[in-house]
Order: sequence, then structure tokens, then C-alpha cells
Amino acid sequence: MRKKIWIMFFVILATSVLAGIVDWPKGPNLKIGSYYKELKIHQGLDLLGGSQLVYEADMSKIDGKDRDNALEGVKTVIDRRINALGVSEPMIQASSSLDSYRILIELPGVTNIDEAIKMIGQTAQLEFREGIEGKSLENGQLKSVLIDDWQDVGLTGALFKKATSQISQSTYEPEIGIKFNDEGAKIFAEVTGKNIGKPLAIFLDNQLLSAPKVNQAINGGDAIISGQFTMDEAKKLAIQLNAGALPVPISLVEQRNIGATLGQESVNKSFIAGLIGVLLIILFMIARYRFAGFVSSIALFVYALIVIALFKLIPVTMTLAGIAGFILSIGMAVDANVLIFERTREEMRRGKSYSAAIKAGFNRAWTSIRDSNISSLITCAILFFFGTGIVKGFALTLSIGILVSLFTAITVTRNFLFLFQGKKVRK
Repeated sequence: MRKKIWIMFFVILATSVLAGIVDWPKGPNLKIGSYYKELKIHQGLDLLGGSQLVYEADMSKIDGKDRDNALEGVKTVIDRRINALGVSEPMIQASSSLDSYRILIELPGVTNIDEAIKMIGQTAQLEFREGIEGKSLENGQLKSVLIDDWQDVGLTGALFKKATSQISQSTYEPEIGIKFNDEGAKIFAEVTGKNIGKPLAIFLDNQLLSAPKVNQAINGGDAIISGQFTMDEAKKLAIQLNAGALPVPISLVEQRNIGATLGQESVNKSFIAGLIGVLLIILFMIARYRFAGFVSSIALFVYALIVIALFKLIPVTMTLAGIAGFILSIGMAVDANVLIFERTREEMRRGKSYSAAIKAGFNRAWTSIRDSNISSLITCAILFFFGTGIVKGFALTLSIGILVSLFTAITVTRNFLFLFQGKKVRK
């Protein structure tokens, strides 16, 4: 029995040390082979500052039954574009009300509104057009880059599936692979068939992206764009092609800039409030339960190390609501210890030995702890799946805290109490 207690003690100690290394502000990042993960606290818009944009989707040309799917398509493409360009922890949310279809975008760390608008694009529309001799082409060569000088063939981003940058298996040079859906594949085959040896223009927002020459008729909807690309150029073109596949036009209707100063002030106040709360809890537990209260304080410290490590590993984007969820979970972690200690004291009043009282106290308290935490987790799940971004952050941090508190209350506190059996829980 004693051997198992010491083994578990060293497991807890090792876990705490590893969590402490992850928590350390200048601690190492995670790198396993080719896998790399930066370990840091990810801050939301209300803490870090940044840009908030609201876009209105024009659904005038979309059937009523397809509008929700079209709005989801806009959201998906914007999300893909922002992530591809390296914006950290963006929040993208679609909403519809009557005939209004909007996309809310929050970009933490991006304080230049113009830069944010440029990254997303107001009305990104992708079009493939064939040349017109004498206007866009001269003897089969590119003459004009104006979209009106090229013939519309009905091949737009709505028929485009994806583009990927890759290395050619034959020339070992960068190239872009593109793919159309079934309808787009038919149009593409027809267009390439009658434009062999001529450029086929690709426009994004009426701006010429590329005009690759057609070498042969292409069936099946899969094609390769090759040329004197660097890998960065190939990646950039693939990003632009993917980003241009918006199913409907969008227009910017609202923009805001949230300063980081307000966010830092909120962080400082939250930190002070959390610190005061934790100190009051520790003082109460020690005053009420003496040595057992001190043990619970150590368990609370282990709890905080593990939770913060998980926030960095998952990662969790911290907002003011998320910080509130974390602070609330601290109180819930201590609540489990209170139940355990009260049940243990009752058993000791009945004349049981220290070890027997601890076992009975944990067994009697477990059902109450289990049921209360399960009900809290159910509430968190409802908030997470049906709530908005801020509410989701609160639910996620609270649920992580609840799960870790079960470990610290049942495993850490119990192990420490058995480890120091010479001390007594106050009767």
C-alpha cells in the first residue's frame, strides 16, 4: 500500500514538473521529428486587441433553400484564406436573420484595418476566361490584362473545388494543381479543347492572376498550371485561387479596431481578482481544515499547473470569458475537497482511524462530486455547441477545469493525505 502511494506521488510530481515546464513563459516549444508546435497562451480579441469586420453576403442570385449553405460556403472560404495567410486565432461566425446574411470576423493582433480588409477581400470572385483575338490576344499572345477584353465562358469560382501547390514529378519544378466539380469539368474540357496553344486567363476580383497557355484539351476536371514559378509563387497563387472560390459576393458593412491597451488592463484586473480569490480560498481551507487544508492548497497548485499547460497544448484561445471560466473552475475544484474533508471529519467523529476515515470520506463524497460535475459538464456542452464565440470560450475553459479538478481532488489530495498519515484531519 505504502509503495503504491509513493509511486503515485512521483507520478504526480513528474506531471507537475512537466506541466511547469510547459507553463514557463519562455519554456521550450514542442518539436517531435517534423512536427512543431509553438507553446504559448493564445489571446482573444478582447485581450490582445485587433480588428473586427462584419461582411454582408449578397444572396440575391441564390435560391432561398440554398442560402444557408451558400453562407456557410462564404464562411469556409474566408476561414481557409485567413488561416492560409497565417493570422493567429481568428474567430469567424456566420449569422442570418430574415433577409440579412452576415459574417463576423475577429482578427486578434491585426490592428491595421486596411491590412485586414486586404487579406479577406471584399468581393472575391474567381473567373476563367478565354481570349479574344485583337482585344486580349495578338497572334495568340497576351495583349490585354483587362477582364472586359476576355470572353466570359461561365467558368467561375462556384464550379471550382480546390488548388494545391506541388512539385512536378517530371521536371521537379513548382506547379499548381487545380480541380473543378462535375459541371465545371465539362465547361473546362470544352474551353481547353478550342483554345489549344492559347492563354486561358484567370481573374480574381477582376484582376488578372495568371494566363497559362493551354497545351491540350483537358478532361476530368483536373489540370496543372506550370511555368517559371518559385515555390512561394506557387503557394501564393494556390491560396488566391482557393480564396477566390466564394459562392456569393460579400461587402464590408462594419469595421472596428480594438486596442490592446484595454485588453492589457482587463488582463491585469482579472489577474489581481483571480489572485485575491485563490489566496482567500487557501486561507479559508487552512483555517478550517488545518493540515488537510494545506494539502488541498498544494493540490490546487498542481491543478493550476495542469490546466494552464492544457490551455497551451490544445491550444485554448483565452478571452475575458475564458478567464472567468478558469477562475470559476478553481472554486469548483476546492468544492470537491470541502465535501471530502467534511465526510472524513464525520467518520473520524465516529471513532474510525485516520486511514479508514479518509477511505470512507472519499467513498461517501465521490457520488456527490461525480453527479455535480457531470451536471456542470452537461451545461458546458450545451453552452459550447449552441453558444457564440465568447460563450464557447467560457464553456471550454470551465469544462477543462472541471475534468482536471476531478483528477486533483480524487488522486492528488487523496495521495497526499495518505502519504502524511502522521498528520490529522481536524475533528
